[in-house]
Parts: sequence; structure tokens; C-alpha cells
Amino acid sequence: MRTNPVKRKLREGKPSFGTWLAFGDLYATRVLARMGFDWLTLDMEHSAIDWSQATQIFGAIADAGCVPLARVPEGSHPLIKRVLDAGAWGIVVPMVDTVEQARTAIRAAKYPPVGNRSIGGGMHSMNFGTTALEYYEKWNDEVLVVLQTESPQGVANAEQIYAEKGCDAIFVGPNDLRWQMRKEGAPPPTDAEFEKMIDGVVAAGKKTGCPTGIHAMDVESALMRAKQGMQFIAVASDLRFMSQAATAALKALNPDQQVKEAARY
Repeated sequence: MRTNPVKRKLREGKPSFGTWLAFGDLYATRVLARMGFDWLTLDMEHSAIDWSQATQIFGAIADAGCVPLARVPEGSHPLIKRVLDAGAWGIVVPMVDTVEQARTAIRAAKYPPVGNRSIGGGMHSMNFGTTALEYYEKWNDEVLVVLQTESPQGVANAEQIYAEKGCDAIFVGPNDLRWQMRKEGAPPPTDAEFEKMIDGVVAAGKKTGCPTGIHAMDVESALMRAKQGMQFIAVASDLRFMSQAATAALKALNPDQQVKEAARY
């Protein structure tokens, strides 16, 4: 059975770099999966991607030698079970604000006696190049469970959440965190206030021994976060890469024309 190299990197204190898949396009995924990213995360929270698409994409990523992950819409047992049965090697769970939410997600990702994921299916084991039985026996050591910190409440509960056994990494959703920091009648949070919140995440990660990460919009930001001590770092997305390249081309072709950028991440 294949082993999960991203888990090994995180345990060794090394940074891992991946990107987000928003298109759900098989061709684009196959190209990116062969380029050298440590992992690719299919965004099933904000993108219109169905289960059939997801299954094909996870298989294509795994066959290319990359690690397929899925961001689930929420940390519920049915959704986590289904993406893992579809062949993802791990999950990214949004909006984890409490220890209870963390425990629910972790247990859903692991088989008994550690968790409560149910036995079934065969697509998952194909992506590990093994039998279903060996997959069941070794899965708990290979699954990657990444929990997202996206609110001041999540930061306030960080040490308890990050210390939870089975949490392999923490991932900051910067856009949601900034918006969740907003208060009625007050101006938006400043960059300094946001960075103070990030410093709290990194400090909690170091104290509990849990790797932290973030979604960076560009390479420079990604390298800065790695230098800060983060290890699970997403660099832009397929959508942003395409949009940025197209924008640069159009600006060069028509310097006087206003170009509208559609991709935020």
C-alpha cells in the first residue's frame, strides 16, 4: 500500500506546497498533478463539483503520483465518508470553531476503534494501489486530517483544537477569517490586526506541536508564510493561475484597456 508523503513531510517539520482546484476539470487537474505540487485540494465547499467528477479527479491525481485532498462543505460524517470513499487521501474541514467540531471530523475520517467511519466501497483502495482489506487495516495511519481556522472563535479555541489527537494540520482561510473579524459599526480589520490573529495561530501550533498553514495568494506570500513556520501552504488555485496569466497577457496586448480580474483565490 502506498504511503502518504505529505503526512511524512509535516511530521518532519518540512513545508508542503499545493494548490486549490476550483474548476473540477479533469484535463487541468492531470496537468497540475504532474507538475510537482505536494498535494492538490479539490474545493467541494465553494465549487459546483459532483461526486462523479470528484472520483475521477482523485483518481487522476493519485495516478500521477500526487496526493489528492478534498475540502468538504462541512465537517459532517456523511460528507467526509463520501469523499474518502471516492478516493481522497485526506480532508480539509472548513469553519472548525470548537473541539467538538474537530472531534466529529477526526472520528469520521478514521475507522474503528479510533473513529467511526463505516467500511465499504472499493474506489478508495485503488488510489493507494492496494486491496480493500489492507486499506482498511492501514488507513488510519495514512489519512490526512486538516482542520480550518476561519474565525476569532476558532483562534480563541486554537490550543484545545490543535492538541486534539488525529489533527494533522491547521489551515487558515484568510478571506473568511478577515470577514469573521468584522464587527458591526466598526471599520474592517487592519492588516496589523489580521497578522496578530495569524501570529496567535502559529503560536498555538508551535505550542501543541501541530503544523499550521494558510491559503497564500501568490508565491511571495507562500514563501513568507513558510519562513514564518507554516507547513501546509496552498498557493493560489487553478482559477487564479489562469486568471492572472490571462490578465497579464491582455494588459500587454492592450495597455490602454481596462482588464477585469475575476479570480480572488
